Amino acid sequence: MSEENENEELENLENGFEEQATETITRVTGMYKEWFLDYASYVILERAVPAIEDGFKPVQRRIMQSMKDLDDGRYNKVANIVGHTMQYHPHGDASIGDAMVQIGQKDLLIDMQGNWGNILTGDPAAASRYIEARLSKFALEVLFNPKITEWQASYDGRRKEPINLPVKFPLLLTQGAEGIAVGLSTKILPHNFNEIIDASIKHLQGKRFKLFPDFPTGGEADVSNYNDGMRGGKVRVRAKMHSPDKSTIIITEIPFSTTTSSLIDSILKANDKGKIKIKKIEDNTAAEVEIQIHLPPGLSPDKTMDALFAFTNCEVSVSPLGCVIEDNKPLFVGVTEMLRRSTDHTVEIVRQELQIQLDEVEEQWHFASLERIFIENRIYRDIEEEETWDGVINAIDKGLKPHIKYLKRAVTVDDIVRLTEIRIKRISKFDIDKAQQKIEALEDRIAELKKNLENLIEFTIEYFKKLQKDYGKDRTRQTELKAFDDIVASKVVIRNTKLYVNRKEGFIGTSLKRDEYVCDCADIDDIIVFTKAGTMMVTKVDSKTFIGKDILHVAVFKKKDKRTIYNLIYRDGKTGPSYVKRFAVTSMTRDREYNVGYGKAGTSVHYFSANPNGEAEIVTINLRQQGSIKKLKWDLDFSDILIKGRSSKGNLVTKYNIKKVELKEEGVSTLKPRKIWFDETVQRINVDGRGELLGEFKGEDRLLIINQKGIAKTIIPEVTARFDEDMIVLEKWIPNKPISAIYFNGEKELFYVKRFLIENEDREEVFISDHEKSYLEIISTDHLPVAEIVYNKPRGKEQPPNDQIELEEFISIKGITAQGNMLTKEKVKQINLLDPRPYETPEIEDVEVIEENDEEETTVNNGDPKENSTENNKDSKNDSPIDDKGQGSLF
Repeated sequence: MSEENENEELENLENGFEEQATETITRVTGMYKEWFLDYASYVILERAVPAIEDGFKPVQRRIMQSMKDLDDGRYNKVANIVGHTMQYHPHGDASIGDAMVQIGQKDLLIDMQGNWGNILTGDPAAASRYIEARLSKFALEVLFNPKITEWQASYDGRRKEPINLPVKFPLLLTQGAEGIAVGLSTKILPHNFNEIIDASIKHLQGKRFKLFPDFPTGGEADVSNYNDGMRGGKVRVRAKMHSPDKSTIIITEIPFSTTTSSLIDSILKANDKGKIKIKKIEDNTAAEVEIQIHLPPGLSPDKTMDALFAFTNCEVSVSPLGCVIEDNKPLFVGVTEMLRRSTDHTVEIVRQELQIQLDEVEEQWHFASLERIFIENRIYRDIEEEETWDGVINAIDKGLKPHIKYLKRAVTVDDIVRLTEIRIKRISKFDIDKAQQKIEALEDRIAELKKNLENLIEFTIEYFKKLQKDYGKDRTRQTELKAFDDIVASKVVIRNTKLYVNRKEGFIGTSLKRDEYVCDCADIDDIIVFTKAGTMMVTKVDSKTFIGKDILHVAVFKKKDKRTIYNLIYRDGKTGPSYVKRFAVTSMTRDREYNVGYGKAGTSVHYFSANPNGEAEIVTINLRQQGSIKKLKWDLDFSDILIKGRSSKGNLVTKYNIKKVELKEEGVSTLKPRKIWFDETVQRINVDGRGELLGEFKGEDRLLIINQKGIAKTIIPEVTARFDEDMIVLEKWIPNKPISAIYFNGEKELFYVKRFLIENEDREEVFISDHEKSYLEIISTDHLPVAEIVYNKPRGKEQPPNDQIELEEFISIKGITAQGNMLTKEKVKQINLLDPRPYETPEIEDVEVIEENDEEETTVNNGDPKENSTENNKDSKNDSPIDDKGQGSLF
């Protein structure tokens, strides 16, 4: 081989290698682009996401078709159905069995027999060889119609499977769906059967409608942020619970996506972490949920219920995501549009079915008419002499022509062939009258079908109403829709950790057990700390944290607390004047150090007090002997100091050195009573102005609660308090204001009147008789109530006139357990509460109070003496001269 040929061969080999390498790289890229996309498309279209047309994923559709194939009215072993389903696609017996159990547990399409598991406890179903199933009557009515079903070849080409089932119902929204694909997911929440039908009817009538989820596990749901079931929405679901007594909480319904086992595990976990405190928990769930939580003595059930919502799975958030398959593409759509499309699809399916029925009935009418002509006119005799098949056909065709002008379509060869198949026995027994009756019945049916097609919307509405009547009787709403209040975790957490402080060294923490005990706290609490150097800080609870030496005050920090007022006298700098200030701390940046003054070096606090209800004490100021100071001692009343922002400098006390400040007299609250409202939407009280104003409450004031069972109690108005739905009185309790009641005494079968006062403010008391037939008729907390009695009309007599009774004159105030006085011996038809008589409330002297300053930060103008002065201070109290510059009380 020559050198030139060798070089050419080498060059060709190199080019080949380059081409091969290039090909290999291209193939890997192609593999990534095409194979991955194919796999993602397969998972989205063939596994995870349901079709909007029938609401089924492919495996669910194949299960339904298999059950239809095997349906003979009897139960089939699930294992047999699973095996039959694999003829359409080899999903795997486990995945098919699980999918079938999930459909069955929704209790709509499958009639189950055996142990199919429990959605409440999470117990699995028995093995597929032990349980049986058949299609429900509802499924047989709405799912199948082979005449309008589109078919495709199965995976191996041996069978035909439906592309979509002709479902005549918004099945997807009723059952819900959940699936995770490659880069895509869907979560359509289940809705109520009857509400779906009502919404479909409203849509067909052109009316607006709203749909909200309904979960098979019951519970309570806040759907205010449902967002029509689209991405970004959220549904808060809570367990339904109540407290029969002060030591027990019973859970009767659980949130969607939880089981009793997972719920109990979350409660035990929260208890172990110290978020809640329980004594014992019992699971008595059988056909219905019953979880009993036993509480330690002295623990509030209301607060514990809020803690259960805050720290356990007793409240969960469910995020819907409406994604379906339409025309082999993912479609993100809300439940409103989903229902519209499903309902419109139902209308189209109904139209196709009616049209098919019409065509079939018209075909029956056509042949019945031909048969009658053929027999009645003895056309069959014309074929006796014909020797060939074509001759027979032509003879019949010729014999029919004079009589077919009233037929609705032309006579075909197939029609003539069918006529030749009529047996002699049938011809001999042919009854013209019966044939005519059959034709008339078919004509009536044709007219009916045409009318239904012309009024398709009305017919579909009647179809939906029939479904509701036949299958919706026991499908009431399971989940109660409510508006939830927001639970602040720090207000309901159990404080099971002890906080300690080393004041001298400046440490706080839960591990300093040899140092001074401060209070109980929780690991989610924030702690506020003040030091003698005039600094303050908010920090998270920890085992040991350094704040700064000489700590004056440590407490759990309550965010947005405007009622805790800090009274402070401090020296600004090492040699500066001393100032007095009162302020609240509503918010601070965690772990950031703040100064009570302007942060000058050497700042020192002379006096500090923290007052949970804005108390203002009187202190004595003692100065050091210095120069020609005449007055070394005087009193300062904090009630004369306005409450300002935490950054204000304060009012000048003195420019001289203070020796010490002594407490002279404890203070009283200088804040206005706290206004409390009741929000009926969430059945909670609040201080934010939502709902009905109950009044202004001081620290010792209580709420009066009376329910329909005749139970009265008073409580301290805490925002964590819960109120029963049968509550009929909720107002500020005035101890000397009588309560008037008219009740039916079941034992004596007469109405009684009583007036009483609450005798024990810390205990529930029943004020009607305990007979099973006793009930409360009227309750009034007015001072002078008036009732009207309407009597029954005696037979044969005139209607007795109504009586008006002033209850204050009818009976005096007695004990709460007293029976009261009999209202009347006559039979009473009705008792009405009228407007009360006027009552003058005794005047109460006004107490001067100081308004709370809502401003968090107050700007201090150092140049203007008026900004820093105690211009509101009373000279008579301080008994001291005022500086001629107007800069506060100067000593």
